[in-house]
Amino acid sequence: MSAEAAEKEEWATPEPDAAQATERILNQDEIDSLLGFGMGEDEAGGGGGVRAIINSALVSYERLPMLEIVFDRLVRLMTTSLRNFTSDNVEVSLDQITSIRFGDYLNSIPLPAIIAVFRAEELDNFGLATVDSNLIYSIVDVLLGGRRGGISSRVEGRPYTTIERMLVTRMVEVVLADARQAFAPLTEVNFSLDRIETNPRFAAIARPPNAAILVKLRIDMEDRGGKLELLIPYATLEPIRKMLLQQFMGEKFGRDNIWEGHLASELWATKLEVRAVLDEAKRPLRDVLNLKVGDTLMLDANADASVLLKCGQVDLSSGSAGRMGHSIAVRVDRPIAPASQHALMKLGGKS
Repeated sequence: MSAEAAEKEEWATPEPDAAQATERILNQDEIDSLLGFGMGEDEAGGGGGVRAIINSALVSYERLPMLEIVFDRLVRLMTTSLRNFTSDNVEVSLDQITSIRFGDYLNSIPLPAIIAVFRAEELDNFGLATVDSNLIYSIVDVLLGGRRGGISSRVEGRPYTTIERMLVTRMVEVVLADARQAFAPLTEVNFSLDRIETNPRFAAIARPPNAAILVKLRIDMEDRGGKLELLIPYATLEPIRKMLLQQFMGEKFGRDNIWEGHLASELWATKLEVRAVLDEAKRPLRDVLNLKVGDTLMLDANADASVLLKCGQVDLSSGSAGRMGHSIAVRVDRPIAPASQHALMKLGGKS
C-alpha cells in the first residue's frame, strides 16, 4: 500500500472520539428542557421550548391589568363574608392568576371535588367554581360544629351527601355575591348559581381549546382549609374587555375634558358665511361668458316667494324677504334641521 493510499484511509476512518460525538443521544433531562417540561416549571409559572410555542396562543391575564385589581378586591370581600358565614377566623389569599386551556383544566381537576357552574347574566356566559375535597370537609366541620384540630373521617370513593352539597352550595353563593361586588366598580354583573356537578365532563361550558382565566384562592380556617378555584372563559370577559384593559379605575382613553370644552367654545365662536338665495337658474356657459354690464337676468321668483338660506352647500332654513330700515332682511320661517346642524359642526371644525 502506498503512502498516499494509507493517508486516504486514515482520513476516511473517524477517530473513536469523533464517532462517539456524532452518535451522542440526548438524555431525559435535555429532552424535557427542549420540550419545556423541565423541573420547577410550575413554580416559574411558564415553561420554555416547544411547549412555550404551543401555549403562545393563550391569553395572558397581564394584558388585562384591571382583572388583578378585581380579584384582589374579591379576596378582601371574601375574608369578611366567610368570617360571618362560618363564625370562625377565616383567611383568604390569592395564590395565582394564570391562563389555561379549558380542556386542560378539566383534566387537571383532582377528584373528588364539587364543581359549581355559575352564570354571568349581563355577560350572557358561564364560569366554574371548583371546591376541592379538603375545603369541603373543612366547611362541613366548621358549620356543623366539628372539633378543631381533629382529623375528619373521609370515606374515599363515596359520593358527597346531600348535606355536604347543600353546605358547599351556600358557601359558593356567598362567594358569587362577593364577586358581584368586586366587579361593581367596573360594571354591573350578577353571578347566579346554575348547577352543582361532581363529574368534570358534565361541567363543560366551553370547547376544550378555548382560553380561560384561572384564579386559585386559598381559604384557611386556623388548622383547616382548602382551595377554591374560579375559572372564567375569555369569551365571558370579552364584553368588558375594554374596561379590564384600564391601568387604573375610571381611566378614559384619549379623552380630555379641557380640550372638549375649548373645542366647543371655538365652534360656537366660528363665523360662517350665510347666503340668501332668491332663485336659481341654469344658463349655458356661452351666455354666461357673453354677459356685459347692464344685462338683465330674468328670474322665476316673485315678490312673495320664499328665500332659501344656505351655508356653502348646506341648506339651513327658509324665510321671506323684506326690509328693515335701510337694509334688506330675511325673516326665518322654520328652525334649522338636525342634519343641517351636524353639517354645520363639520364646517365649523374645518374652518
